[in-house]
Amino acid sequence: MSKNLKKDMENLKDPVKSSFLQRYFKTGKGQYGEGDIFLGIKVPEQRKVAKRYIGLDFKSLESLLYSKIHEYRMVSLMILVLKYKHASEKDKKYIFDFYLKNIKQINNWDLVDVTAPYIIGNFLSDKDKSVLYKLSRSNNVWERRIAIVSTYAFIKESLFEHTLRISGLLLKDKHDLIHKATGWMLREIGKKNQVVLEGFLRIYHKEMPRTMLRYSIEKLDKKKREFYLKGKYVNATKNPDL
Repeated sequence: MSKNLKKDMENLKDPVKSSFLQRYFKTGKGQYGEGDIFLGIKVPEQRKVAKRYIGLDFKSLESLLYSKIHEYRMVSLMILVLKYKHASEKDKKYIFDFYLKNIKQINNWDLVDVTAPYIIGNFLSDKDKSVLYKLSRSNNVWERRIAIVSTYAFIKESLFEHTLRISGLLLKDKHDLIHKATGWMLREIGKKNQVVLEGFLRIYHKEMPRTMLRYSIEKLDKKKREFYLKGKYVNATKNPDL
C-alpha cells in the first residue's frame, strides 16, 4: 500500500514549490533542515493522501518516517494522528510509544507542530508529565520543541502549570525555533487567561529572548506590548491601567 501512496504523492509534486520549500525550511548545509528533500506538495493535498491511507500498517509508517523526503514523513505522521484520534486507550499507548521510539525522525518544526499536541500532549493529559521535562532538557532542538508544543493540549483545557514550568526551563535556550514555539504557547495561555500570562511576564520578561517575548505578547493591547518590550515593570497594584 505504501507504494501506492508514494505514487499518488509523486503525481502531486511541484518542482517550483519544491524549490521554494527547500529554502523556506532551511535545507542548506549547516542549517536546521540540512538534507531534507521536498516534493513541493501543499499541506491540504497531503492531508487528503493521509485520509486515503489511514489503514497503512505501522511498519509502512515507520518506513515512510525514515525517508529523506519531507512530505513522506509528514503524511506518515498525519496518518498517525488520524489513527490516534480513533484509537482505543490501549492503541493510543501503542501510538504514543511508536512516536517516542521514532522521535529522531520528527525533525522539523512543522512535523512537530502537527503532531505533538495531538499525540504526546493528549496522551499525557491525565498522566505523569516527566517525559516532557526530559525532552525539554534534550540536546536535540526538535525534542525540546516537542516538549513545549505538546503542552498546547493542556492549554486547551485551561491547565497552564506545565507550559509555564517548561517555558521557564527554556528561557536560556539558544535556538530561535524554541523562542518562537515557547512564545507561541505563552500567547495561547494569554488567550485563555491573560492574568496568568502577565504573571509569568512580570517575573521573566526582562530575561526572555526578544523573539519569545514578542510572540507571547502579540495579543495584548498596544500599551501593554510597549510596556513589556521596554522592560520596565512597575507593580500592577500601583498601576491599575497596565
